[in-house]
Amino acid sequence: MKTKRKLTCAVLIGVSIGIVAGLSGARLLQAQTKAGPGYLIAEVDVTDPARMQEYGSKVPATLAPFSHHYVVRSSKIQSLEGEPPKGGIVMIAFDSVEKAREWYNSPAYAAIRPIRQSAAKSRLIIVEGLPPE
Repeated sequence: MKTKRKLTCAVLIGVSIGIVAGLSGARLLQAQTKAGPGYLIAEVDVTDPARMQEYGSKVPATLAPFSHHYVVRSSKIQSLEGEPPKGGIVMIAFDSVEKAREWYNSPAYAAIRPIRQSAAKSRLIIVEGLPPE
């Protein structure tokens, strides 16, 4: 009888350990596969302030359908190493890299992109941030 009880306890303990390990593994896998936010980073050197002001007035409407927020919009830059950008820096956070790209490729933004391109020298990049913990 004691042997049966020991065997039953061992099986229950083994199953419990398996369940806990499986849940921990699932959480780890979920953390590894969950994408982080997407950041659009622009370095902008304005060459035509009037055209750039026109562009700036139209950007908010293109961003409205996308979950976003500005992280940085400034020309107050302090270079610690290397040459600082000549103009300003803009950083916009989106829910994901895909959402940032969707905004950039949206018809609404495509319609005003040429205004920025003619009013400034700029570099735009999209980078994936770290997923929330």
